Amino acid sequence: MKNTIFEGAATAIITPLNERGIDYNSFGMLIDWQIAEGIDAIVVCGTTGEGSTLTDEEHKAAISFCVERVAGAVPVIAGTGSNDIAYSLALTDYACKAGADAMLVVSPYYNKATQGGLIASFEKIADASTKPLILYNVPSRTGCNILPATVAKLAEHENIAAIKEASGNISQVAEVAQLCGDKIDIYSGNDDQIVPVMSLGGKGVISVLSNLLPGQTSQMCRKYLQGDVKGSLEMQLHYLPLINALFSEVNPIPVKAAMAAMGYGENYLRLPLTPMESAHEEVLLDLMKKENLI
Repeated sequence: MKNTIFEGAATAIITPLNERGIDYNSFGMLIDWQIAEGIDAIVVCGTTGEGSTLTDEEHKAAISFCVERVAGAVPVIAGTGSNDIAYSLALTDYACKAGADAMLVVSPYYNKATQGGLIASFEKIADASTKPLILYNVPSRTGCNILPATVAKLAEHENIAAIKEASGNISQVAEVAQLCGDKIDIYSGNDDQIVPVMSLGGKGVISVLSNLLPGQTSQMCRKYLQGDVKGSLEMQLHYLPLINALFSEVNPIPVKAAMAAMGYGENYLRLPLTPMESAHEEVLLDLMKKENLI
């Protein structure tokens, strides 16, 4: 059995941006608040952090800033995946040296890969990394599904510790759990499936919702882990309308609007992402008011 990187909720944290670049003042405030609210880990420069449109210098600087700001309070997981494996290796090397506790590595997108290519790519990164890897399966974005048999093969690698499962396919998650046992930890990559994934042995979630509700998202996971399945389920269902609003447009468009409304930077995104449509934003902000978030 490998060491678990975290249990509970990890925030896939936004990167506050403005027309000049990263808004480090807002970024620091957000990190501090997340820790104070009881989040279990932070993922920096993932999908929600707009890692795909950060410059190389910004990507590295954001990782270093997050590691330094967190100062060991919780694990920091750096998004270092790419469809260019050489670039992923370079980012992983940087993040390891910067002090990140683990890497989140997405499957190659656009050029994609065969299952054999996925195995070769992930193993190459895992061999080079001095920190454990979390595989990231999100076929709706990458066009490439990491099949359960492939996960089972990769789980044999001593440096591949977990998978973020965002396929939305609970049957696939079940097959991964059945094939891998305790050789790999499973995290939900979808906020509307936290309890279902944990019912299959998952250790928690890498979450968008927890940008807004870090303590509550962590508590939802804790309740499940401590045996209060009913309480965890009640929280899952209670927050479902808010979760749906956060995914009414492509992530991170809605969560950027939400965090700006809460005072964490501007509602600024880089193309091809554009600000949230007003009708969707009205629904999101109304739900946030009901939760006393704004």
